[in-house]
Amino acid sequence: MGMLIDGKWSDADQAPQSGRFVRPESRFRDRVSADGSTRFAAEPGRYHLYVAYSCPWAHRAIIFRALKGLEDMVSMSVALPNDRSHGWRFGNGFPGATADEVNGFEYLHQAYTAADAGYTGKVTVPTLWDTKTRTIVNNESSEIIRMFNSAFDALGARPLDLYPHELRGEIDAINEIVYRDLNNGVYRAGFASSQDAYDEAVTRVFGCLDMLERRLAGQRYLCGEAQTEADWRLFVTLVRFDAAYHHVFKCSVRPLSSYPNLDAYLCDLYQVPGVAPTVRLDHIVTGYYSNARANPNGIIPALPALDFNRPHGRAALGRARDRA
Repeated sequence: MGMLIDGKWSDADQAPQSGRFVRPESRFRDRVSADGSTRFAAEPGRYHLYVAYSCPWAHRAIIFRALKGLEDMVSMSVALPNDRSHGWRFGNGFPGATADEVNGFEYLHQAYTAADAGYTGKVTVPTLWDTKTRTIVNNESSEIIRMFNSAFDALGARPLDLYPHELRGEIDAINEIVYRDLNNGVYRAGFASSQDAYDEAVTRVFGCLDMLERRLAGQRYLCGEAQTEADWRLFVTLVRFDAAYHHVFKCSVRPLSSYPNLDAYLCDLYQVPGVAPTVRLDHIVTGYYSNARANPNGIIPALPALDFNRPHGRAALGRARDRA
């Protein structure tokens, strides 16, 4: 998958000896502030988001941009899903992908070396770019979505709080479990290079799914009757599960469609206005199956016939609680 070493692109990867996949820490961790308390003040049109529809971490940011109505405030470039020879590449060679109309970068690594000429590390999406200072603000998805959640509210963002104060403890707790065992767990299974590492990871993946299935039996969303950040952090993994992780990442114990509560919950979230256009199965399938490490033969399968628009019945959980 490659990385930058002293500002130069290299095809080398740093694989751990343990056989266990280890996700590198994000390096750019500045913050867009609503009140100008950081050097990156919230301003309409100032920031640009580099993403890939295939990537779940980028998908979080795409969803928050849509739910908060930030499309006219934060511009966006979408990477090609089928060309990772030099990292994420931008262009019009695949439906839904775009050229970089802000900086004219062909490769995302050019943004990283523009921000830090000697950068060493992975080049990841989402990446939030500041057009005023011409540098990267942040490349950590969990922090970008919280900026989008509140930093632009005074500028006309949609009045929706997905990280409310009274639920933050519960949201953080469920996020930690879901990230460790499922969001990142599927990668730990898919990129394991030893049997022990794979066995450990896949056991945690399905243990987490079993727990979530039970949790969602009696409540509509992860933290009660209202959507929160925790739901959208889970959604991006669920929507890829049967299309990619079940097969290419060897999470093969059972498909997500065999979990009735999780399956209906996935449809419930997909049908929230603005979300469906952010889900591009053509990018997801092409992106994961183009990964030579996970799929050495490079054959891209036909798109799965997944219907996320079917009736889900999840609203009845809230009505039943009101009657109780």
